[in-house]
Amino acid sequence: MKKALLILALFILVATGCSQAANTTVQQEQSTIQKVLERKKLIVGFGLGDMPFHMKNKKEEWIGYEVDLANAMAKALNVDLEFKQYDFSALIPALQNGNIDLIISALTIRGDRALAVSFSDPYYSTGQALLIPKTDNVTKSWQDLDKPGKVIAVSQGSTGALLTKEIMKHAEIKDFDDLTNAAMAVGQGRMDGLIFDETALRIYELMYPDNVKGIYDLISSENLGIAVKKNDLDSILWLNAFLSSYKNSPDDIASHNKWFESNEWLGEVPQTKQ
Repeated sequence: MKKALLILALFILVATGCSQAANTTVQQEQSTIQKVLERKKLIVGFGLGDMPFHMKNKKEEWIGYEVDLANAMAKALNVDLEFKQYDFSALIPALQNGNIDLIISALTIRGDRALAVSFSDPYYSTGQALLIPKTDNVTKSWQDLDKPGKVIAVSQGSTGALLTKEIMKHAEIKDFDDLTNAAMAVGQGRMDGLIFDETALRIYELMYPDNVKGIYDLISSENLGIAVKKNDLDSILWLNAFLSSYKNSPDDIASHNKWFESNEWLGEVPQTKQ
């Protein structure tokens, strides 16, 4: 009997020690928001440029709807703000490696991405559309371009690239590093079309109306979300609470009207020759 009690006591002692060690480990794993508050700086990851969500002006300063959103977040946290730029396909690895705190880069909420990161509630809704050369007076839909001999541009790693490779069975598909290079190839007549976010294509057409035109019957519909490290619940809860108060606020409405309802800001952005 004494031997049994001794074994039981040892078991309880070991179990208690393991539990305390586990609790210590959990306590040591800080959320992204906690790290940001301690560091007093929020580091946001952007892609190479996605107008009017984020882009650089002639002074090499970041401007755009997502820049306003990030600034509002930093203000709410009372911290400084830093932007880091990556190829679109390198954003999630940069987040996973801890090089950035968040991704705010017109990132569509998708199931495959949710296996690698956790998403906030949507902060913007958009969809995929088609951009074609200005000289093309025949194409009326993406189906018209899904033919042998046609070459379709995509921005590598984007939702438009994934969708194009899924729906187009006959056309050749060519990857580009970013939207600008892909759209430029369409404007120069080297590509027959480009599938990308409808908002960005509308802005690009405003910039280069003599070179391209859009077909804006949405091919798909997507919600954009802020990405954080996988299973970072505290940060997701904070982001959702912030978005709940920010969306449709006077600041959000003013930002939306400036970047999506007006083209006056185009003069701030250097235009690439086509």
